[in-house]
Amino acid sequence: MVITFEWYGCLLLLTGMAGSVSQRMDPLMPPAPEYAHSIRLDGDIILGGLFPVHSRGERGAPCGELKKEKGIHRLEAMLFAIDLINKDPDLLPNVTLGARILDTCSRDTYALEQSLTFVQALIERDSTDVRCASGEQPIFAKPDKIVGVIGAAASSVSIMVANILRLFKIPQISYASTAPELSDNTRYDFFSRVVPPDSYQAQAMLDIVTAMGWNYVSTLASEGNYGESGVEAFVQISRETGGVCIAQSLKIPREPRPGEFDKIILRLLETPNARAVVMFANEDDIRRVLDAAKRNNQTGHFLWVGSDSWGSKISPVVQQESVAEGAITILPKRASIEAFDRYFKSRSLSNNRRNVWFAEFWEENFGCKLGMHGKRLGSPKKCTGLEKVGRDSTYEQEGKVQFVMDAVYAMAYALHRMHRDLCSGYPGLCSRMSNIDGKELLGYIRNVSFNGSAKTLVVFNENGDAPGRYDIYQYQMTNRSAEYRIIGHWTDQLHLNMNAMQWASGDSFVPASVCSLPCQTGERKKVVKGVLCCWHCERCEGYHYQASEFTCQLCPYEQRPDQNRTGCQPIPIIKLEWHSPWAVAPVSIAILGILATTFVVVTFVRHNDTPIVRASGREMSYVLLTGIFLCYFTTFPMIAAPGLAVCSFRRIFLGLGMCFSYAALLTKTNRIHRIFEQGKRSVAAPRFISPASQLVITFSLISFQLMGVFVWFVADPPHTFVDYGEQRTQDPENARGVLKCDISDLSLICSLGYSILLMVTCTVYAIKTRGVPETFNEAKPIGFTMYTTCIIWLAFIPIFFGTAQSAERMYIQTATLTVSLSLSASVSLGMLYMPKVYIIILHPEQNVPKHKRSFKALVTAATMTNKLSQLASERPNGEVKTELCESVDNSTPSTKTTYVSYTNHAI
Repeated sequence: MVITFEWYGCLLLLTGMAGSVSQRMDPLMPPAPEYAHSIRLDGDIILGGLFPVHSRGERGAPCGELKKEKGIHRLEAMLFAIDLINKDPDLLPNVTLGARILDTCSRDTYALEQSLTFVQALIERDSTDVRCASGEQPIFAKPDKIVGVIGAAASSVSIMVANILRLFKIPQISYASTAPELSDNTRYDFFSRVVPPDSYQAQAMLDIVTAMGWNYVSTLASEGNYGESGVEAFVQISRETGGVCIAQSLKIPREPRPGEFDKIILRLLETPNARAVVMFANEDDIRRVLDAAKRNNQTGHFLWVGSDSWGSKISPVVQQESVAEGAITILPKRASIEAFDRYFKSRSLSNNRRNVWFAEFWEENFGCKLGMHGKRLGSPKKCTGLEKVGRDSTYEQEGKVQFVMDAVYAMAYALHRMHRDLCSGYPGLCSRMSNIDGKELLGYIRNVSFNGSAKTLVVFNENGDAPGRYDIYQYQMTNRSAEYRIIGHWTDQLHLNMNAMQWASGDSFVPASVCSLPCQTGERKKVVKGVLCCWHCERCEGYHYQASEFTCQLCPYEQRPDQNRTGCQPIPIIKLEWHSPWAVAPVSIAILGILATTFVVVTFVRHNDTPIVRASGREMSYVLLTGIFLCYFTTFPMIAAPGLAVCSFRRIFLGLGMCFSYAALLTKTNRIHRIFEQGKRSVAAPRFISPASQLVITFSLISFQLMGVFVWFVADPPHTFVDYGEQRTQDPENARGVLKCDISDLSLICSLGYSILLMVTCTVYAIKTRGVPETFNEAKPIGFTMYTTCIIWLAFIPIFFGTAQSAERMYIQTATLTVSLSLSASVSLGMLYMPKVYIIILHPEQNVPKHKRSFKALVTAATMTNKLSQLASERPNGEVKTELCESVDNSTPSTKTTYVSYTNHAI
């Protein structure tokens, strides 16, 4: 590419000779300002240099005050590195490096103007219209051909300069520019740097924030490429990785108005929970932010996280120590170069004439003035020239000195390998290197690998970036002083010594910078819309447990949440225990009933041939007593722990006892009813009234129950299951699973239904035989028994089924069922057999045989008794007796009770 300029004239010669002019000046006199704009060192290969020797000027001036450390130290580091390379016989032998060093004045536009000097040799000039004042043809000094540039410092300057250098294919290696934008190899393909980009720095700072447990932070950036791109990288990485939310992103203007920093502090206080502030700002802005925080009485509130622009610098924290205490800063890993210290301390006005700004540095460093042309105005002290750096002034090596030297050495190693490949051992520059191709040199630069000045590896990736290596500092205050202490480092991952950290509050624990406090175990986060780090904590209620940080899930039906609600555990399984009050009462009644039944059976067996026992119908009595015994016995399998055997016994005995009892009673009442109904029509005995017939009828009725149980066993074999719904309470802590037999309410109704049908039928017959005289068997006691039994089972139904939704369902229903069975048996036992046992034991004189009467006499007596009962209700007293006496036998029955038995009648 050829660019034509027509404005070069005779002055260009003077410009090109500025370096030599500076070397002829009086050592105690500063150079004239119009010439003090660059340093030029002769050499076979010329490197360009860009350094912020002066700060940004004010009120339209391009340059401001001298920067002693960032300007002079770094500039001298380049000169020192060139000296070392030129003295090294193994590096670029017989080839001398030269330099053309310019001042950027910390301003990108000014640096762009200065960098045009680097491309002069590549610009074709049209001199046809150019004449000197004398009319002579101008003589153009041949400009130096710059093969590579070292610099710049600020990212904004590097970006501006890189845009023009890439047009002329001039490689550039920066020692301090860290903007992530410069990693774009499509736009800044000739740019490389020996410092890691801010994308690494942003990752390191995010790792620090995460390690501190801070998930809600604000960012603060100085306007410009460095600050804005640094914050942008931090925000982008935080979004990609998650876990850190940005409360506010504030920007400091290039030209802040009065009160601007106070407004920034007040804005930061709008989100008071975001105490951590990530700063990508220049040191001047950092100092003014800290000062504003101090003015607003916010000492100790903010947790500062500073980028490498803060690093371990003293200037931002001077007189702001209390506000800056606890600040965590980051700085590319570096080391102090002792050889440079010795070199720089040996510099004087007499031996450092090549540095055109050294005289100005001398005045600034020692606080004196060099003659009448000195730049330091108002200083009463005159420089002697005998002052010594480090002796008569404080000295501390600037932090980027190492990287300046590494950048120069990277360029030198690239040229060395290029010389080795192109010149094949030729001493000095060969013809192939007389016109160095910038793109070819760039390839060598990207492939260099060497141990730098601090013995750390210097390499470049495909984008020209150096690997990320950072030291982590914290600004700590002790009783006597404040200092930066290294608390860790970052090389691809964070290594942090938490025990070495110290905070303004004096506590060892890390202060919080979170939007919302962590939820307790068993609570889920309900995120505030649009802010992932802000949430409300909601308890996982009921049978839900905390499945993840943000969700609650329902436990499986047979489980409940554990105590912390972080998982599920099996619901405890219970059964009716023998010691439970719900079991003690039914068991006690059953035991007493069994004892009473056994006593009756034993009594009947011992008096088996007595009139009372025979009159009761011995065979049917034993069947009935068996049923009563089974009703009592059923209590035990109903309360026992469910198992295969227990469940089988429950099915068998649940309705069997009642079936035995009411089948026998039904047979008895039916027999009495048939006898007296037959007596009304005929004196012939009815069929099937013998004991054997009664037993056949009874066991035929019982067989239906047994057949039903058998079908039940075949259709649905007995087994156990756990009912988790019965005691599934609102509070999972009280939830219990109930171990049960597989007997549903419908199965229970079906099992008892047949027995209840027998009971109801028996009751009907008891009502029909209610008119039978007391002297004839047990009709009326059976009637009273059935009436009472019906009342018991009518009370059972609402109690049993009305507690279906109760948490105590198992206990209430089991107790109700067993007690109802026992009461039914007790009623039968008490009303039918206790009076007989009473007479057998206590009144044996009444248990004697009487003369037998024929079936006809018995029926006639019963018929007459019925008639007597009917006429008594229709006639006045006395009239009935006269009428009856005409029909009955003259013999008057005995006044004592007569027990009549039908056992001797044939079928």
